[in-house]
Amino acid sequence: MSVSSPDTSPAALDTDQGTIPGPVKTVLAVLVTTAFVMMLNETTVAVALPAIMADYSISATTAQWLLTGFLLTMAVVLPATGWVLERFTTRSVFIFATVTFLAGTVAAAISPAFVVMLLARVAQAVGTAIIMPLLMTVTMTLVPPARRGTVMGLIAVVMAAGPALGPTVAGLVLSFVSWHGIFWVMVPLVAVATLIGAFKLTNIGERRAGPFDLLSMVLSVFAFGGLVYGLSSIGEILGGGADAGIAAAILGVGVVGLGLFVWRQIVRGRNGRALLDLRPLGVRNFTLSLVVLMALMAALLGVMNTLPLYLQGSLIVSALVTGLALLPGGLLEAVLSPIAGRLFDRVGPRPLIIPGMALVMGSLFWLSTIDERTSVWLVVAVHVVFSVGLAALFTPVMTTALGSLPANLYSHGSAIMNTMQQLAGAAGTATMIAIYSGVSADAMGAGVPETAALADGAGAAFFASAIVAVVALGFSLFVTRVPVDAPRTVVPAATQAE
Repeated sequence: MSVSSPDTSPAALDTDQGTIPGPVKTVLAVLVTTAFVMMLNETTVAVALPAIMADYSISATTAQWLLTGFLLTMAVVLPATGWVLERFTTRSVFIFATVTFLAGTVAAAISPAFVVMLLARVAQAVGTAIIMPLLMTVTMTLVPPARRGTVMGLIAVVMAAGPALGPTVAGLVLSFVSWHGIFWVMVPLVAVATLIGAFKLTNIGERRAGPFDLLSMVLSVFAFGGLVYGLSSIGEILGGGADAGIAAAILGVGVVGLGLFVWRQIVRGRNGRALLDLRPLGVRNFTLSLVVLMALMAALLGVMNTLPLYLQGSLIVSALVTGLALLPGGLLEAVLSPIAGRLFDRVGPRPLIIPGMALVMGSLFWLSTIDERTSVWLVVAVHVVFSVGLAALFTPVMTTALGSLPANLYSHGSAIMNTMQQLAGAAGTATMIAIYSGVSADAMGAGVPETAALADGAGAAFFASAIVAVVALGFSLFVTRVPVDAPRTVVPAATQAE
C-alpha cells in the first residue's frame, strides 16, 4: 500500500535543535494517544473481574488468567520488539499493533465464552507490547535532544498515570453499563488512531535487522514467561501453598531460560544477528538509569496493588472510596510529568531525580507507619506526595537512559527497558502482597484483631518497598546528564547484518 505522507525522516527534520516540526507533533500525538488507551486498558479489567466471573460462571483463580495472561504475553513479546522495529517499517509496525489490539478489544467486548475473552486479552497484550517501544524509538529518533524531556514527560504520563487511572475509569464505566462497555469505549479511539497513523507515519530508521532467530524467541518464551509467572507467584512459593512446587519449577525454568537467552544474544550479537541486542547494557548511564527505573516500577505497581487491600481490609472503606482515594495522586502525576519533562530539558536529570527519590522514599517510610486508625485523608495526602516524586523521576530517568545510547540502539534499548520494567512490576507487586499476606497472617495467628493485623501487613510491605527506594537513591546519585550534542550513531563492534 502506498500512502502519501509528510517526510518525517531524521535527515529532513534535523535542521533546528530547538523546535519540533508540525508533522512530528502529529505523529507523536497519535502514538501517545494510542499508547495511553492501551496502558489504560491494562488495569481496567481487574475492576470488572467479579462481573466477568458471574457471567461466565468461573472461579477467581480462572478469571485471574485475564490479568496473568496479559502480563505473560507482554513479557514474551517485548524482547522481540527491538528486532521488529528494525525489520519492518514504522507504519507497518504501528498498523499491525493497533489492528491486533483493536481486534482483541472487539473480541473481548462480544466474547461468548471465557476462552475467547482470554485470547482477546492476548491479542491486546501483543499490540500493547509493540506500541510502547515504538513510541520511545520514534521520540528518540525524531525529537531534537533539547526537547526530548518535554515529550518523554508525556510518555511518563502514559506509563504511570495510564495504569493508575485504569481502575477509576473502569469503575465509572461500570456505574452506567456492563463490563462489555469497558472495551467498547476503547474501540473508536484506537480505530481513529489507526487511520491517522496509516496516513501520517513514515519509516524513521534503517531496516537493518538480520533473519528472525526462532530459537531466541523460544528461549524468550521460557525465560521471560517463566520469570513473570514465577515472580507473580512468589508469595505462594514462600508460603508453601498447594502449587508452590509448580510455581518454583516454572521460576527455575525462567532463570535457566534467561541465562540461555542472554548467552545466545551475546554470541549472535558478535555479527549483528541478535534478536535483542544487549549492547545498551554496556553503557553505564543506561544501566544505572535502568536500575532506578525498575525500582520505581516495582514501587508503583506494588503500592497500587497493596494500598487498596489496606484501605478496604483495614480501614473498611468501599471500592468506590478506594478508587477516589487514589485518583488525586494519579491526576497530579499526569499533570506534573510534562512539567518535569520541560524542567529536565533545562536543568538535566540530577536536580529532579534526587529530590524525586527523596519524596518517594519518604512517602514509603511514612506509609509504613499506618495502622487501623489512620485517616483516609492522610493516606490520600501521602499517596499524593508519592505521586509527585514519581512525576519528578520517570521522565528524567527514561530520557537519560535512552539518550545515553547511540541512535542505532534506540529500538533495542527501549525493548530492554520495557521488558525489565515488566519483570520489576511483577516482582514488586508479588513481593509486597506476599509480605502483606504473610505478616497479616502471623499477626492474626497471634491473636491480633483482623483490621490491625492487615494494617501491620501493609506497613511491613511499604517498609520493604522503602528499602528498595533507598537502594535506588544510591544508584541515582551516579546518573549523569547526557550532552545535547552526543553522537547519534555508532559503528557496530562487529559486521552489521545484511
